Amino acid sequence: MSRYRLHVNGRRQAVDVPGDTPLLWALRDELGLTGPRYGCGVGACGACVSLVDGAAERPCVRTVAESEHARITTIEGLSDDGDHPVQRAWLELDVAQCGYCQPGQIMTTVALLARIPDPDDAQIDAALRDNVCRCGTYPRIRAAVRRAAELVRGAK
Repeated sequence: MSRYRLHVNGRRQAVDVPGDTPLLWALRDELGLTGPRYGCGVGACGACVSLVDGAAERPCVRTVAESEHARITTIEGLSDDGDHPVQRAWLELDVAQCGYCQPGQIMTTVALLARIPDPDDAQIDAALRDNVCRCGTYPRIRAAVRRAAELVRGAK
């Protein structure tokens, strides 16, 4: 085993794991950050999406060794009290049904809005196409992305 220092949610934290350990396991099992969900383990569902250097990444297919020099943000790192504009939009529009996929949906949306502050429906659909929602709340998710864009831009 090796000691890796990860920069997660604004803090440097050490984990003692083999370098080929999926980042998701280090986040969940070593650091206790359970927001990124285990869904498929192969990067297909998007439940684990976190930000890596600002981009939406799937930590289930990224190793700890690959992540040591990156800035990682999980849903727990978006805000101290759930008041990030994307989180507010999700609550305002009552998006979640079972909620399992929502951290990945939210983190993908954060990355999208950082790149495209006012996305149209096609851009929203393209950004979120690989985030699976088994409950089928896609229309509410799209509406929440549009609302989050308004909140980010400062609209009321």
